[in-house]
Amino acid sequence: MKHTSLTRLCELSGVTRQAYYKKRHRRKHEAIDEGLIVTSVQEMRYQQPRMGTRKLHHELEAFFTERGISIGRDRLFDLLGRRKLLIQPKKRWVATTNSRHNLPMYRNLIKEKEPTAPHQILVSDITYIRAGESWLYLSLIMDRYSRKIVGWNLGDSLDAKESLKALHMAIDQVPKGQWPIHHSDRGSQYCCHAYTKALTDKGWSVSMTEENHCAENCFAERVNGIIKGEYNLDLGFKNREQARKATIHAINMYNNFRPHNSLNKQKPSHVHQQAA
Repeated sequence: MKHTSLTRLCELSGVTRQAYYKKRHRRKHEAIDEGLIVTSVQEMRYQQPRMGTRKLHHELEAFFTERGISIGRDRLFDLLGRRKLLIQPKKRWVATTNSRHNLPMYRNLIKEKEPTAPHQILVSDITYIRAGESWLYLSLIMDRYSRKIVGWNLGDSLDAKESLKALHMAIDQVPKGQWPIHHSDRGSQYCCHAYTKALTDKGWSVSMTEENHCAENCFAERVNGIIKGEYNLDLGFKNREQARKATIHAINMYNNFRPHNSLNKQKPSHVHQQAA
């Protein structure tokens, strides 16, 4: 009966039995492929929850090729859209910069200046993370060339001493004979005497935003947004220890596993090491 029904169906649709079975086999194969693709995306998103589709395609391309799966970027967008796996933008944010003070301010030394190697320009900024009923403040220092985070500290306040801890971590990673420009906004943490003295004692140049704070410190603000948004540090934590562990994980993933479009899909630590 089944054989007769299939024969009648083929006659009505104008296809041969061979074409029918070939099409059915292809659909079954495509369904298996899609299942593997979705599973692979979910596994990668487990470590990097907000990795975008373009980066996913780049990171998984070799894995798919080894398994005979051919999927372009547009098809991957379509598949993840149907499975509701596309990343949605997040809202932000709270100000952490207090530039209303009487401390000395410095000129912007990095306007139209492009670094050609690591340890030439370091950019710095502060963002916030909720832990229980209070806020923690994450100070980050990034190498402008490699995009690697070279200094960080998670503190209980916006006091300059917390930002100084991140600075000392960055200082320890700069080789002797290198004198970077340190760039930041005009926040009191960066303008205070203790912070600028730590820089000038090392022979580093001090650079700050002048007019448009966001545009002039966009690289540092961008890395803050990535660390918080892509690794869910903006969701809040039960306590300080939980927030610290999540921060360590986020910085490790960012430095060593996140491909950057501006680095031709390479990872910051790799670029930093190779160029240095």
